[in-house]
Amino acid sequence: MISDRLNDALVIRTAVPAEAEVIADLHFRARSTYYPDGVPQADVDWTKAWRGSIERPDGHVLCAVERSRIVAIASFRTPDGAPARTVKLFQFHVDPGHWRAGIGTALHAACVEEWRADGRRTAVLDVHADNRRAQSFYARQGWTPDPENPPADGDHHLSLRFSVPGE
Repeated sequence: MISDRLNDALVIRTAVPAEAEVIADLHFRARSTYYPDGVPQADVDWTKAWRGSIERPDGHVLCAVERSRIVAIASFRTPDGAPARTVKLFQFHVDPGHWRAGIGTALHAACVEEWRADGRRTAVLDVHADNRRAQSFYARQGWTPDPENPPADGDHHLSLRFSVPGE
């Protein structure tokens, strides 16, 4: 498991439950950028939800920390009913004030390193159909449309797939 990964002034590490409120705030700010009419599920207790994700024994939450401040987060685990060698990236957010600084790329590389160490070979995710910035980012990282999960009529999400490189 990754405990700390240093990249100049950026540290990527496992999040702790006490950081759930800060993570929930970053999550809200990032999601607000691609929901012009307001963030859905605004009534959800996201601090509680993030604390649950962090404490989940079968999941991982990584955070990128720069100058003692969390600037990006990633949450992943094996989705229910999926093969053990598959991992789902449930959340991946970079603080909007830190976009285009290489933080997302570094965090993604840390996720891939963790997936490889855990024996994962396939990663999947859902990205909002209107979030073109995220879709471009994922494409640059090697994600492609998931042929097993084409978008349904009226669906607001696209399913993407990533082949985790082997040793």
